[in-house]
Formats: sequence, structure tokens, C-alpha cells
Amino acid sequence: MACCFKRRFIRLCFMTSLLSALPLSGHAEETLTWLVRDLPPMTIFEGPQKGRGAVDQLLPILIERLPEYRHQILHVNRARGLQMLQAPSFTCDPSLLWTPMRAKSIVFSTPAFAVVANGVTIRQSQQAVLAPFIVGEQFDLGAFLATREARLGIIAERSYGPFIDERLHQADPHTLAAHYGNNAIGSLLQMQQRGRLEVVLGYWPEVRYQAQQQNIDPKGLIFYPIIGSAPYQRIHIGCSDTPHGRNAMTRINQVLRRIPQDKLLQSYASWLDPVTRAHYLNDNPQFFQDSPDQ
Repeated sequence: MACCFKRRFIRLCFMTSLLSALPLSGHAEETLTWLVRDLPPMTIFEGPQKGRGAVDQLLPILIERLPEYRHQILHVNRARGLQMLQAPSFTCDPSLLWTPMRAKSIVFSTPAFAVVANGVTIRQSQQAVLAPFIVGEQFDLGAFLATREARLGIIAERSYGPFIDERLHQADPHTLAAHYGNNAIGSLLQMQQRGRLEVVLGYWPEVRYQAQQQNIDPKGLIFYPIIGSAPYQRIHIGCSDTPHGRNAMTRINQVLRRIPQDKLLQSYASWLDPVTRAHYLNDNPQFFQDSPDQ
């Protein structure tokens, strides 16, 4: 009897030891920090439309479907976000453009969704002055930057896609007004209204949203796609290129394959003007075909 009891006791101790070594359901070992920028209509931090951006809809889905991590959200500007991604950290950005330079230090997901590409915004009153650079409803950014009078407003450390980035890299630095603040587009639009800039580079839905926040009538602004740039840009999730980041990216790609695209598409499309929205939704099947990110 004593021998039987002893064997049962040893078996019980073994099972207790084994169970204690297994992770508890929902127990998160590592903290994944999501780096989020105030980038309407992708992410909206304040106001009556807070949390209604396209990425605002995507991020909770990712968090829910990655229960093996603790999650925290950190609000950053673009420069700070890139600095943290490129450091030995466990951070991810849910809305990032792929570039060859970034790919050297950041691991990217498969495309999450697509957006209408960056372009230039001018004041309607300046249309005649800038007419030499407007060709067939598109803007010749290279020709504009080659002029001495060019003054282009951009967001510091933001990528506008490899094609546009290369034109900015070749430009005289004196033609570029780079803004580092959290409300960069709004500030650049104010500078444009005061005649300190001719052109602002950015996403048209973002420009329209920020114009309204600055009490600038969007009807007084005109948006032009850039000659040579693709009409759409694919948005990826980017994580720090560390063991934790690479492991998380494997799981993120699994999650992305299972997320229905309709809700994300409609969330973003709702911010577009009717004509652009119709083109965007019609062109959707082409977004994830194998083609270079631009």
C-alpha cells in the first residue's frame, strides 16, 4: 500500500511539473508595441471621427488574433516611429510603405491593403501659374523641382513610394520644406495659404481632412496625381528586424490571409470622393498582383 501511494505521489508530482511548464491559455510572454501615427483617414486620434480610420479598423483585428502577445499602442510621429522600428526593439507599424532602404532594417508583411497614391495639392488660385507642370490632369514633379522657384511641402522621414522618393532625393534641398511635427500636413497647408509654399505632397483624403481641421475650404484646393507614379500604393505592416519581430511577422502574415478585405476596403473607400471611390473599388482586384511597390 505504501509503495502504491509512493508511485501515485511521484506521478502526481511529475504531472504538476509538466503542467507548470506549459503556457497558460491567453498568457502573453512578450509585449508587442504598435507604433501608430495620426494619419487621417487611416488613423484618427481625436474628434468626432476618432477611431473610424481604415487602420483603426485593422489594428483591433490583428490584436485579437495574436493572443500570444501582450499589446500596447504608442502614438508617434513618422521620424520617431522609424527610429524605434530600426532599433533592436519589438515594435510594429500597421501602415507602412515598403522601400528598399527600409527593407534593410525592417521586416515587411504581405500587402495588407491598398490606398490611392500620393500626389500634389495646389491652391486653385495658383493653377494658372503652375500650368506648365500640369500635363493631362497629372503633375510633372521632376520638372517642378528643377525650377529655382520651387517650394514643396513634405513630411520629414515619410516615404512617398520609391518613385517619388527618388525625385525628392535628386531635388535641391532648398526646394523642400520638411515638417517634423505631429500635425505636419495641417501646418504645411497653412504655409501654402500664406504663400510660403506652392505645392504640398501627400494623400488627397488626408489633405482634405486636415484642410477642414484648419478651416481651409477643400474646394479651393486641387489635387493632381504625379506623372510616372502608380495610381495606388500598397500598405504593409512593418516590424523591427529582430527575432521577436520576425516571429511576429510569420503570425501576422497568417492573420492577414484570413482577414476579409471587404470591410477594410469600404472603410478606406468611404473617405474618397465619389469618382475616385468608384475607380478604387473597381480596380481592387489588381491591387495585390505581383508588381513593384511604388
